Amino acid sequence: MDLEKLIGQIHVKQSFLCIGLDTDLEKVPPHLLQEEDPIFAFNKAIIDATHHLCVAYKPNTAFYEAYGLKGWKALGKTIDYLNANYPEVFTIADAKRGDIGNTSTRYAKAFFEEFGFDSITIAPYMGRDSVEPFLAFENKHTILLALTSNEGAYDFQTQKVDGTALYEKVLQTSLTYKNAHNLMYVVGATKASFLGDIRKIVPDSFLLVPGVGAQGGSLKEVCHYGMNQHIGLLINSSRGIIYASKNKDFAAMAALKAKELQQQMQEELKLLGR
Repeated sequence: MDLEKLIGQIHVKQSFLCIGLDTDLEKVPPHLLQEEDPIFAFNKAIIDATHHLCVAYKPNTAFYEAYGLKGWKALGKTIDYLNANYPEVFTIADAKRGDIGNTSTRYAKAFFEEFGFDSITIAPYMGRDSVEPFLAFENKHTILLALTSNEGAYDFQTQKVDGTALYEKVLQTSLTYKNAHNLMYVVGATKASFLGDIRKIVPDSFLLVPGVGAQGGSLKEVCHYGMNQHIGLLINSSRGIIYASKNKDFAAMAALKAKELQQQMQEELKLLGR
């Protein structure tokens, strides 16, 4: 997807919400377990109820891989349904892949061509030749892990290398990669105080920001430090939306939770004159 289309949707919907489809059969409403494909049935209901409130969906592939072939089939059906019915929505394969050469190319072909995702999350640890194969795909986007929201992020990501934090080195180096204009970055909402420095390095890039809500991140702080002239933010919420209810009203309750976030985002856009 062309980023101008994504930016347009943000303004139309007054939202920069990304909904994480981290579908766990132990958490979905029990009545769905009677369905032929309960994972897809759950996803479809959530999508139909919330698509007008968000600009992106992000299935975490681990929640599908865990169910083997039936999980992969459900993921395929989910992305096919999105592409066929809501093509204006940006799709993210939260796969956190990253390997060298032909292996990365195969990962990219799997998620960009076979599944039809717009973007994929990538771990940067193996460097240039593990990232550039993803960047070679036109109108597809590579979302590099930069500064994540988990506690273990401090083990490596904030450590200094010749006076520069490792996450800053990742950002700086990634800008030298071929087709770096196709890069986005993951920055956790619990690291909002770092966003000012991050924006000095990547002022124009989109940031995928998990951690608002359940993990304690502040939407207001993220917007204050992280928003750029193009908005430049995708705020992800997963559990707080999709598991709002375990009853038959689960989709309606998910829509209510999504609406709450969308309205907060609309207010932030107004306050910042966007």
